Amino acid sequence: MTAVFDPHVVMIRPVGPQTPEGCAECLELGTPWVHLRLCLTCGHVGCCDSSPMRHARAHAHAHTVGHPIVRSFEPGEVWRWCYVDEAMV
Repeated sequence: MTAVFDPHVVMIRPVGPQTPEGCAECLELGTPWVHLRLCLTCGHVGCCDSSPMRHARAHAHAHTVGHPIVRSFEPGEVWRWCYVDEAMV
């Protein structure tokens, strides 16, 4: 996929992972995840859409404004995704 211009990139902030050991909600619930995503607005670490609970998407949609873009939190991956526009950015 090719990255596109996205008006939501202005919501990206310098962040560090709030839970570098894994998905915040999965750690609390004791549920598994497949891959991790880092919210580029607040540093929330959530699980991907292939994970049973899809916490990264839930986090993005829980905020009406301001948390639409994540980046992969997997070693060696550098891509970003906008949940609002369903596009690589």
